[in-house]
Amino acid sequence: MAYRIFRTCKAITNCTISTSIKNNAIPVDLLVPQTLQIQNARNTNFFMRRSAAQLWKAVTSVSNAGKRRGRGKNLPKVKDLNEGQKLGWGKIPIMFPGLNINIMQGKTVVTQRRLSEEEQESRQLNVAKHVGTSMLFKKFKTPALKRGWTGGHLGGKKIGPPKPIDDDKFDGFETWMLYSKTVNVMTSIMGRSKRVRCMVITGNGNGLAGFVMITGKDLRSTIYTAKSRAGQRLIHVERYNNHTVLHDFYTQFGRTKIFVKQKHKGYGLKCHRAIQACCEAIGITDLYAKLEGSSNTGNIVKAFFVGLLQQKTHEDMAKEKKLHLVEIRKENNYFPTVLASPPVVRDRSEIPPNEDLDFQQYVMKGKVPYWRKKPPPFYAKLPSWQVHLRKEERHRGQDDVVLRLRAEYGDLCSFLAEKYPEAKAPKWRKHDKKNEEDSEQ
Repeated sequence: MAYRIFRTCKAITNCTISTSIKNNAIPVDLLVPQTLQIQNARNTNFFMRRSAAQLWKAVTSVSNAGKRRGRGKNLPKVKDLNEGQKLGWGKIPIMFPGLNINIMQGKTVVTQRRLSEEEQESRQLNVAKHVGTSMLFKKFKTPALKRGWTGGHLGGKKIGPPKPIDDDKFDGFETWMLYSKTVNVMTSIMGRSKRVRCMVITGNGNGLAGFVMITGKDLRSTIYTAKSRAGQRLIHVERYNNHTVLHDFYTQFGRTKIFVKQKHKGYGLKCHRAIQACCEAIGITDLYAKLEGSSNTGNIVKAFFVGLLQQKTHEDMAKEKKLHLVEIRKENNYFPTVLASPPVVRDRSEIPPNEDLDFQQYVMKGKVPYWRKKPPPFYAKLPSWQVHLRKEERHRGQDDVVLRLRAEYGDLCSFLAEKYPEAKAPKWRKHDKKNEEDSEQ
């Protein structure tokens, strides 16, 4: 009996609720908003009584006396907190009544729908007027190879060629930032004085380069002045076959010591990043440099240029020693090649016995670089390697014999080749046919 009474009361309640909903509904099947009860509440505080300009001034302002004493160095800047806020604006633009558009437009109720193309264009124009075009487009991202050595500093970045001076234009030049630092000095009268020191190098990649380090008040103006002065202090550097230095050399500036080695084509630049930027400005593509001592950027660049300017050409070395300058390379099978000859050559009897004729000692000014020996390979301890060495022992010294025969007789032959023609080295048959054809013609 109690259960039946409970079900009857529940049905009567549901009928009453549905009837009230139907009576309060409007013809478009939307409920009429109910009036809210107004209650007295105190919701004002310090931030509500002050305007945004006054609040920002309290955070970002510094008195004149504080500015003279160097205070307020890291104060925040005024920001527009409403910038870029677009409610209901996503990848799919949809109108949400009550969120990003009014519920009623005149006497009609707005329904949820997707914007048309014309409405999207008009809305973008309105947003661009209030927010700015910078919020609508992505920021240009610098390529990884042009960001410099590190992301937070200007070192290694390219900043373009120097500005023209009168009628002189720097076509084909490029400028690299080598060093940039802000220096603050606290004075007793003027407070904190800010100075910017930067070092740049400019070059055309064809033997011309110039560098300068200056100090200024502003970073932008200092870089502009440094770039212009570097273009006025160009230095011509001699290169060997337009790809490397003339010879190995040792150079020093302050506590910075650099050992530079000449390398073949295709080796690349294996050196400090400051030396690498200098080589790119000059046009050196193959080099090895070992740095010791202080790693100060200014000292590294100055020491490297001092070594480049102290290089001696092949003709100068031949005239100074009064001897032939001969090059022997592995890729030429160690065949000697004469690079320079003096006008007057000394005889063997004119060379004193205590004179050092070692080319490495001559160009390194008596400095001997100590290169760490490579550890023996893993297979040197195997018994199979010992067997290989015994088999190769019969051919020991063969390369030296080939070099000596080519130097003395011009070919691989015995010293009795003039008396016995059959002692000459055999040649390919196709070469014999070519020689016979040439002799007949």
